[in-house]
Amino acid sequence: MADINATVSNILEKISKMLEKPYNAMALGAGLTFLLLLLYHVTSFGGGYFGAFFTFLHVVSGITWIGLLYYFNLVQIPTMPKIPPELKPGIGKYIAPEALFWFRWSALATVVTGLIVFSTSSAVHNLTIITGGILGLVMAFNIWFVIWPNQKIVLGLVPADDDEKTKAGRLAMLTSRANFALSLPMLYCMVTARLVG
Repeated sequence: MADINATVSNILEKISKMLEKPYNAMALGAGLTFLLLLLYHVTSFGGGYFGAFFTFLHVVSGITWIGLLYYFNLVQIPTMPKIPPELKPGIGKYIAPEALFWFRWSALATVVTGLIVFSTSSAVHNLTIITGGILGLVMAFNIWFVIWPNQKIVLGLVPADDDEKTKAGRLAMLTSRANFALSLPMLYCMVTARLVG
């Protein structure tokens, strides 16, 4: 095990400047993806490739969106009552706003890229994918028009008294849990639409 750790450490230290910053790591991933695109699909550019490329973007943004949804529902919300009161402001001031930024914008990116994919000739058009799309649209609506406005109240970005903050927090949590529940049938539809119709 020590040999594996030493080898991995040596390799990663050589590119540590890129990996230490998340945006640099993202740029590295994008560069590697572009290299694969050139190696494997440069001859496929054209109308057919457009749908595949946007499907890739749809999947990446969807992973970010649903990953954060699961983080909120499986980690942050259940853990908040266990956090000592003096530490909670760190979550509300630093972690939650950043996570909510990525959460809402990845939801929008997922919807936009999904609509682009749906409009291409490479898309599957059946009741399963339409059902998944409707569920995704409902979830995205919930984020932008229920969860985010109420989270702004909870985080103190909008002036409100303690009672309003409590009500807003509960509504945001319940709406997030509804999205959590909807994510399973939505994902089922998205995954199976192409495989079984």
